Amino acid sequence: MVRGLADMGAEGILLAGAGRAILMQLADPAVGHGVSEHSTFTERPVNRLRGTLTYVYAIVYGTDEQVKEVRRRVNRAHAPVRRAPDENSAGYSAFDAHAQLWVVATLYDTAVTVFEKIYGPFDDGTADEMYGDYAKLGTALQLPEELWPADRAAFRRYWDERVQALRADDAAVRVGRGLLYPGSAALWYRTVMPFARFLTAGLLPDQLRRDFGLPWSPGHDRRFHLTMRGLAVLYPRLPRRIRHWFKDYCLAELAADLGH
Repeated sequence: MVRGLADMGAEGILLAGAGRAILMQLADPAVGHGVSEHSTFTERPVNRLRGTLTYVYAIVYGTDEQVKEVRRRVNRAHAPVRRAPDENSAGYSAFDAHAQLWVVATLYDTAVTVFEKIYGPFDDGTADEMYGDYAKLGTALQLPEELWPADRAAFRRYWDERVQALRADDAAVRVGRGLLYPGSAALWYRTVMPFARFLTAGLLPDQLRRDFGLPWSPGHDRRFHLTMRGLAVLYPRLPRRIRHWFKDYCLAELAADLGH
């Protein structure tokens, strides 16, 4: 049985949910507008994804020096992402604790969603341990511990309320569509994107699927569930070195950057 983030966080299958987590983050105006106005995300999507996951891997598996370095990188990237409220904008800040709560919440809920499709439902002990572990991704930055919902039931209430009201506005859709339909990315990235879009659409709530213009039908739904069942059979049988390859790669790159 997988136990907590330290066991599951290295699993490459979680990359299947990357698009879902990103689009749900973008649908929050405080996040989506900040990304739209300050980020080159759509021009360098792989670099952005690698940076985010390097942060996650370092927080979970890294040395004290690596944790300090990824915190510095994230805070440096977040520093210019701010806008005061005015007649055209409600304003935002990448240091806002509620925005960071939403980002971590999307990572947590997406990880649970993907992992349970591959390995089945968690037992209560595993689920509680993983839930507590995920808070560390936010509290390592500016998320106060008391802002993370107290338990999984409290999180579900928070999540359901947020998702019910969540709508992707024009800024979010523009960034999301640029990510989903890259025009100038590397050939390998454009090659894998049709499958990535399919998985992303299958994992998204219905409303956000429509907001981002992702086609879906009963046929799509049947193929999605068949795909996930196939992955549930095949993925756990892969060697660990393959399943954990991306985590090992990101941490090796971080170590090299630090001169180790």
